[in-house]
Amino acid sequence: MAEQNLEDTIKEALEMFRPQLQADGGDMEYVGIDEQNRVHLNLTGACGSCPMATMTLKMGIERYLKDACPEITEVVQDNAVDYGDMEF
Repeated sequence: MAEQNLEDTIKEALEMFRPQLQADGGDMEYVGIDEQNRVHLNLTGACGSCPMATMTLKMGIERYLKDACPEITEVVQDNAVDYGDMEF
């Protein structure tokens, strides 16, 4: 039950942070939390290709989540590759 409460708190905190990303044309997708209490996210939209994405993830989202959920050890980006309209 504690894991579900932690996940709910994480999702609520992400929803509070989301407008900051959306203001710049980006967004994030919550992937999950692992055994080491690392939160996995996918940055999407403008954030997915932004050279500052790592800084946003670490200095913005991670800091915000750790304040809301001290149990969180780290926030990591899952590198889900979206090939979209690329030709091979």
